[in-house]
Amino acid sequence: MATNLGSLETYKAPCNDVGCLPNGAVSTVKGSSPSLLSTPDATLGRHLARRLVQVGVTDVFSVPGDFNLTLLDHLIAEPELNVIGCCNELNAGYAADGYARCRGVGACVVTFTVGGLSVLNAIAGAYSENLPLICIVGGPNTNDYGTNRILHHTIGLPDFSQELRCFQTVTCYQAVVNNLEDAHEMIDGAISTAVKESKPVYISISCNLASIPHPTFIRDPVPFSLSPKTSNSTGLEAAVEAAADFLNKAVKPVLVGGPKLRVAKASDAFVDLADASGYAYAVMPSAKGLVPEHHPHFIGTFWGAVSTAFCAEIVESADAYLFAGPIFNDYSSVGYSLLLKKEKAIIVQPDRVVIGNGPAFGCVLMKDFLKALGKRLKHNETSYENYRRIFVPDGRPVKSEPREALRVNVLFQHIQNMLSGDTAVIAETGDSWFNCQKLKLPKGCGYEFQMQYGSIGWSVGATLGYAQAVPEKRVIACIGDGSFQVTAQDVSTMLRCEQKTILFLINNGGYTIEVEIHDGPYNVIKNWNYTGLVDAIHNGDGKCWTTKVTCEEELIEAIGTATGEKKDCFCFIEVIAHKDDTSKELLEWGSRVCSANSRPPNPQ
Repeated sequence: MATNLGSLETYKAPCNDVGCLPNGAVSTVKGSSPSLLSTPDATLGRHLARRLVQVGVTDVFSVPGDFNLTLLDHLIAEPELNVIGCCNELNAGYAADGYARCRGVGACVVTFTVGGLSVLNAIAGAYSENLPLICIVGGPNTNDYGTNRILHHTIGLPDFSQELRCFQTVTCYQAVVNNLEDAHEMIDGAISTAVKESKPVYISISCNLASIPHPTFIRDPVPFSLSPKTSNSTGLEAAVEAAADFLNKAVKPVLVGGPKLRVAKASDAFVDLADASGYAYAVMPSAKGLVPEHHPHFIGTFWGAVSTAFCAEIVESADAYLFAGPIFNDYSSVGYSLLLKKEKAIIVQPDRVVIGNGPAFGCVLMKDFLKALGKRLKHNETSYENYRRIFVPDGRPVKSEPREALRVNVLFQHIQNMLSGDTAVIAETGDSWFNCQKLKLPKGCGYEFQMQYGSIGWSVGATLGYAQAVPEKRVIACIGDGSFQVTAQDVSTMLRCEQKTILFLINNGGYTIEVEIHDGPYNVIKNWNYTGLVDAIHNGDGKCWTTKVTCEEELIEAIGTATGEKKDCFCFIEVIAHKDDTSKELLEWGSRVCSANSRPPNPQ
């Protein structure tokens, strides 16, 4: 990867108005001309801090340990950088994940091995979701490399490479900085690769190097340039011509957006294609929030048998469909049960286009392809007209009896009414996937969930990171009790950061999503006094309000308080739900995933 000195082109820090990575051109960091002379404070630690700020990171999530303490001193000394201490490394990684979803890049700092292996699960999740995350680890003293010494925080062997080997499978670049001669090159190479490849990177920095100046460092580092990827012009023209011919012959073609719209920065191009073509368009579940839902031709979420109403019928009956950035796994395909035919599909990946059973075109960027294709398509609204013919407005939950036990569908009816352009939704793995998928996002409302990796507990840290990235939005987090028990501690960090999140804790006594796949006694958890726990974490320090609701009347009152009198507080609303109160989509999805999981071995 080329790293050209002179200027830094990087992603813009703010969110766009649908809560995903920016889709515009890269921007250039500007400022006064830096001094090109090394000074006593031109240290490795300062260089790293300035680089993080230059790529748009203003908050770093950390857990201190003896190998990273001096490095943390230098990060704290950077006036444009806020170091946020988390309760554990897993949550620090999840927070960096949530932050990267909005800002375009996130960062966390942990200590050697005990910290690194703890954060590894979060880094794997970020890798699966194509998020640029910079994981920085404080490493051993340089004098210990190459010796036969055994260090603490290791598994008791003189080989220090265990942590590195683990990170090699879940990061796209690894830099072990244990000498100053190539530290500048390795740090810059790692950060630029994370931004350009939209994947996590690993940087280990020896604990005795952060404070040392070196001639390769200057007080204000000269920004570096990231050369943008370009399409092969011949391949692009051929792909567009073939796709246009394919789609213009179709009677009722449709468009479906997938999660890789984010990494391709092609959300705007996808919407422009929908405008130009007139086709109906849907999103895969993991792409919710990446394109606007207030668009007149948006028809909902395509998720096979658990799609939003009337969406699957239009997509699966189309005679041609263009999928932009899809991921077809067992979850998104509802246990491999989608009624799609390869010969009808155009699959557009970030740098590749496949039309039907062939041909395929490489070195073609999704954004370029979608923009060019829109100019070559005949306007055709047949699929959208068909959708309008069969569409019936959503029903409403049956009205509750006075003081009746609160139903989950009633809860989400009220959450729907809370949404605006000033809010964002974080959905935890579980039934919240399905209930939040049915929410209609108004213009500007953010939305995030982790579908590919599906790690329960992700949303607590991700909520922390996302809320920190966009303090002007009120984050509404929907989390099940089982997931909350995994990562609850960092409610403490939300309070320290004075965040104003509204967290709905859905207490139904267990791992409901697992129950619907395969039930057993292991899916029942110990019930906690959740509001009591959060009150104990609050401990009178910070702005926090908690309540427990059991019926619709109490829910209405709680939401009124959270959005009114307590609008500047962290609000924790524990919702008591029946253990069998699930969405119909989870019931259907769970049975199909169970069937896929229980397939017998193929004959040998």
